[in-house]
Amino acid sequence: MAGRAQPSGPAGSGGGAPGLLPLLLLLLSAAAIIPRGDGQNLVTEDVTVVEGDVATISCRVKNSDDSVIQLLNPNRQTIYFRDFRPLKDSRFQLVNFSNSELRVSLTNVSISDEGRYFCQLYTDPPQEIYTTITVLVPPRNLVIDIEKETAVEGEEIELNCTAMASRPATTIRWFKGNKELTGKSEVERWSDMYTVTSQLLLKVGREDDGVPVICLVDHPAVKDLQTQRYLEVMYKPQVRVSQNYPLQGLTREGEPLELTCTAFGKPQPTDMRWLRVDDEMPQHVVVSGSNLLISNLNKTDNGTYRCEASNAVGKSHADYMLFVYDTTATTEPAVHGFTQLPNSAEELDYGDLSDSRAGEDGAIRSVDHAVVGGVVAVVVFAMLCLLIILGRYFARHKGTYFTHEAKGADDAADADTAIINAEGGQNNSEEKKEYFI
Repeated sequence: MAGRAQPSGPAGSGGGAPGLLPLLLLLLSAAAIIPRGDGQNLVTEDVTVVEGDVATISCRVKNSDDSVIQLLNPNRQTIYFRDFRPLKDSRFQLVNFSNSELRVSLTNVSISDEGRYFCQLYTDPPQEIYTTITVLVPPRNLVIDIEKETAVEGEEIELNCTAMASRPATTIRWFKGNKELTGKSEVERWSDMYTVTSQLLLKVGREDDGVPVICLVDHPAVKDLQTQRYLEVMYKPQVRVSQNYPLQGLTREGEPLELTCTAFGKPQPTDMRWLRVDDEMPQHVVVSGSNLLISNLNKTDNGTYRCEASNAVGKSHADYMLFVYDTTATTEPAVHGFTQLPNSAEELDYGDLSDSRAGEDGAIRSVDHAVVGGVVAVVVFAMLCLLIILGRYFARHKGTYFTHEAKGADDAADADTAIINAEGGQNNSEEKKEYFI
């Protein structure tokens, strides 16, 4: 039948193949003309930037061969292709473009910009290297909370310092004045941020009043970030008695004595009074506020006089020991002076005992003089005794010495008779003669 068409072959087998072959040959020829790279030819560096600052990304080629450089974001979107910016984000700005470098800046960096950015070089095979942007976030808030706004000496108070929403986590350090203290920190993470709280337990004393407690942050995104609170410590009065008259002399009979009591504390002492320890206050003693006056001293005034002061925290006192001397006295014994008798060992103060120690030094000197005088007196007495003994000895051995030659002469009439009668005379001579014969 003349009108039926005869197919020349299977459908798609003869007509489709001739179209694919030319396209494959075209791609191979295009790849053959692209310059080849020489391995590690593309370089870049990681970037660390503080939130809100500017990050600069640099893609560099060591040995440029005019290959195309492009920069892609972490989502593989092209930021710059050569000097063209396909991505519609005005925060990316071209800093430098050449055959060997593509440098791009990113302003107002945020946490969402953190990640890997890819540098690509169109060689055969293509080269790719990535750079990492790390975003640092400084603490947004740094505060110190104190358990008690006003503490009493001897109490232990709690202080907490909190550094909020930072990245990475902060390190908190404590200082009291210039001395570093040790706290205990806890880290809490939410999302990509860290909140750090450090606790400090501090036992306060009166010397801490008005001293700053400093919370300091160590963080790579910030330098010298710190906050401080001043301690307010209440403490019992410090009491001191001073002698106004006589200034540096003995308290003798008939002379006046004036004492002044001073007290410092927080709050300032409102109640101050004088009393005599273990006895009644003499009637002639005049107390006017913080002053005590005795116009005419006598030995009945001897004793310990105490000044007491108190405030809302507690009560303290200082004592003055009075010893009245005769008008002829020239040396002050050790019992006279000031003493501070604190309610606790912590209240013992060098200044409160200074006058008492001065009296003790004078007493020591007086004792030294007495010892020297006693030694001299003993030596003189011993020498006198020795002289008396020698005198008596010589007196007993001094006198007239007699011989036996004149014995019997008193009864003789003449000299011849005296010689005959004398002992050792003729008779004895004869006896001797007879003895020898």
